[in-house]
Amino acid sequence: MSSVQYRVVFGKKDEVVEGPDDATLVITVGAVDASGNPTSLYMQGKLKAAGSSGDLFALLRSGEVSRVLARLASRP
Repeated sequence: MSSVQYRVVFGKKDEVVEGPDDATLVITVGAVDASGNPTSLYMQGKLKAAGSSGDLFALLRSGEVSRVLARLASRP
């Protein structure tokens, strides 16, 4: 599995980032959508991914994307 960076965007220049800057897969979603089903969000174009589609689909199947995005979106 390649390295992954997650980005949850709250507003212009306001985002929470987890993962290395040189990640081979970058997943970005708006905070208002982060609690939704990531697979559906991807199909609707609300979740963006840059990098390997195969790695993305494996992460979506594992449920990891849901857990990480929900945690990042619930920032204090």
